[in-house]
Amino acid sequence: MDEKLYRELGQLTNDKTLWKQNIPHVASLLKNQSPKITAKAMWLLGEMGLMYPQEIAPYTKSIASFIVSENDLLRERSANALGRIGRADYNLVAPYLKELFILAKDESPNVRLSFIWASENIATNTPTVYEEYLPIFAELLNDKNERVRIEAPEMFRVLGKRKPELVRPYLEKLNYMATHDEVSVVRIHAKGAIKATLTSGATAT
Repeated sequence: MDEKLYRELGQLTNDKTLWKQNIPHVASLLKNQSPKITAKAMWLLGEMGLMYPQEIAPYTKSIASFIVSENDLLRERSANALGRIGRADYNLVAPYLKELFILAKDESPNVRLSFIWASENIATNTPTVYEEYLPIFAELLNDKNERVRIEAPEMFRVLGKRKPELVRPYLEKLNYMATHDEVSVVRIHAKGAIKATLTSGATAT
């Protein structure tokens, strides 16, 4: 049964014309006993929320409740979904932003990665809400996990394009990474963050 439902969710993911009418059904699967189904539903709700944020609004609290799940994958998907919903309408995820930062220090590198990715999504349209949190992202630049370290500079790139003044205090650190990090993709992403900050003329709020 789980496999059949999982395949149905996969098919629905690929057919956006059916999304709006199926939001309540997909949301009901957050209570499914299978973490695999719940995770798939949560991912889809996030994508639906990017397109139909107001229709997803009644379910954001349930999605956010998985921030403290004992299951690594469900914590990941909670972050992913909140990021997409928050990109469309920050007000829907604002009540859970501080909770989301729990995941910045999660023991699972995949969860930390999803946290950064979600933050990039939210910061795309509401960069200023991250002003007080930049030291947390600066710590993630030094993460012991390579994939996390690859993604971390991307948050500074997103902010640098929109609010360069927030990133300027971290240019020295980013420049060091761009020159010295042992991973080439980290160096490339750090250079991208620096370039976005130095060339930005944006005044997003």
